[in-house]
Amino acid sequence: MSKAAKFHSLANRSVLITGGASGIGKALVEAFARQGAKTAFLDLDVSAGEKLQDSLREETGSTVVFGNCDLKDIDALQKSIVALAEETGAFEVLVNNAANDTRHDWRDVTPEYWDDRVAVNLRHYFFAIQAVAPGMIEAGGGSIINLGSVSWMLAQGGMPCYTTSKSAVQGLTRSFARDLGPHGIRVNTLVPGWVMTERQLELWVDEAGERTMDEQMCLKGRVKPHDIANAALFFAADESAMCSAQSLIVDGGWV
Repeated sequence: MSKAAKFHSLANRSVLITGGASGIGKALVEAFARQGAKTAFLDLDVSAGEKLQDSLREETGSTVVFGNCDLKDIDALQKSIVALAEETGAFEVLVNNAANDTRHDWRDVTPEYWDDRVAVNLRHYFFAIQAVAPGMIEAGGGSIINLGSVSWMLAQGGMPCYTTSKSAVQGLTRSFARDLGPHGIRVNTLVPGWVMTERQLELWVDEAGERTMDEQMCLKGRVKPHDIANAALFFAADESAMCSAQSLIVDGGWV
């Protein structure tokens, strides 16, 4: 694993990450905790969440707090954010990470499935921002990082509810950047390529996928979860103080 830069402004900064128990989210939680940030994260997986919380507390000595929550339940989401903030202080950084890219055929999509996928991949981003923004306004600033995807940029098929939701993240970011900018709150999109998480490797990365990455990516390697986490550290830190309404693509030069 590459060694992350030390962002001194992140020490003791209160950070909230959604979907933090596995995959990219886990790498985000690890990265912020190792920076000395007061790191809270939400996830459905209680066992994985508690294990990560306990291991990082022991490793880093930082404040690391896990909350179990179904992000589709907006009332539970916002109540969880309030409860976690009681342990970390009002959140100065929000990383909207949680999503699910389960493949689906457009012919099989029902209105109920559509609504469920939008709830999983987009809706909770808005309501998490709604919950943390007042505290950031009171503090005079903050950083919100929304995770997008290159899938829709690549005109990728096979999961239209996901790609539609991820394209909408761009609009969400730019809208909130305008509304919250006067309060010193920066809002940016971090756009991963095909990230080699355990889930991707188990379900979808096959020989054809490997060939596609070799042919299409400028860099002859693979995007790993810590590559996304390192970029998130920059957007959260003071070093990106004048960056807002922007998209940073981390895909090895594919798009």
